[in-house]
Amino acid sequence: MLVNGVWQEKWNPYQKQNLEGAFIRQTSSFRHWVSTDGSPGRTGDAGFIAQPGRYHLYIALICPWASRTLMMRKLKGLEKVISISVVEPFLTDEGWRFAPKQGGFHGSDSDVVNNKEYVHQLYTQVDPRISGRATVPILWDKQRQCIVNNESADIIEMLNSAFDEYAENDIDLRPQTLLSSIEKLNKYLYHNLNNAVYETGFAVSQSAYESAYSKVFTALDTLELQLSDGRAYLLGETMTECDIRAFVTLVRFDVAYHGLFKCNRKRISDYPWLSAYTARIYDLDGISETVNFTHIKNGYYSVAALNPSLIVPTGPLLSFTDRSVS
Repeated sequence: MLVNGVWQEKWNPYQKQNLEGAFIRQTSSFRHWVSTDGSPGRTGDAGFIAQPGRYHLYIALICPWASRTLMMRKLKGLEKVISISVVEPFLTDEGWRFAPKQGGFHGSDSDVVNNKEYVHQLYTQVDPRISGRATVPILWDKQRQCIVNNESADIIEMLNSAFDEYAENDIDLRPQTLLSSIEKLNKYLYHNLNNAVYETGFAVSQSAYESAYSKVFTALDTLELQLSDGRAYLLGETMTECDIRAFVTLVRFDVAYHGLFKCNRKRISDYPWLSAYTARIYDLDGISETVNFTHIKNGYYSVAALNPSLIVPTGPLLSFTDRSVS
């Protein structure tokens, strides 16, 4: 946690709680927008124009919020336009850490853009008096040397449209004809699945846990029913941003949330339609490259508050990958 620009205490997975012991997620602190002409977005300042090579994504492969941005970057074909750095999966006493230049956890990167050791140092480089948690993803402007945005929902919306001139793939995950339905389903997914698994795992009272647990499985049952008509994606035959938001949680569910977060009524592999849906997205060109089960498992099970022994489980066997994820 940063307090007036100084790291004050060991990293703690438990963010704020309400009086009932329910988990409350911190809001994002940087909300500028990249646009085709540099005009301001819904929030923030102007001047962030879409240009190839100017922006950099800092992500964690364990993190579903960060992996949303990695998926959108892959689907749009923006790998040559926006560079990335992957932090190590473990949550250290100072939060997210970059790999050293020699060694480090496999699949992690050193910070070649700013030469930092910890993500929180990027925040204090931009604002020496900042207070709060140092989260990923971060969309970084290499030209202005600042954080553009650290809200994944904003970043995936930007990547969907702002860089179309440079994208290799002509795909729109927020088509105007479906936008109202997308926004409605996005809100439902956030409150009842994406964030609800964290509300379950980090609840500090029985009542808060049971309330969040109920939301998670009501949502999974609802999505299973929705897919049971044979549709390819959540809103029909067209893939949308909603599918990215759902997938990043579903693909982590059996390996992390089912056991570690006590979301244990059923696994995704026990839902035939959801399991097939998860496999269908996983098998899309390049998407499996955005999913690293070694990072996911080692990252989640490194949270000592939830797993004091730090033992990483060998299983499970996932039906949609048809192989062990150990």
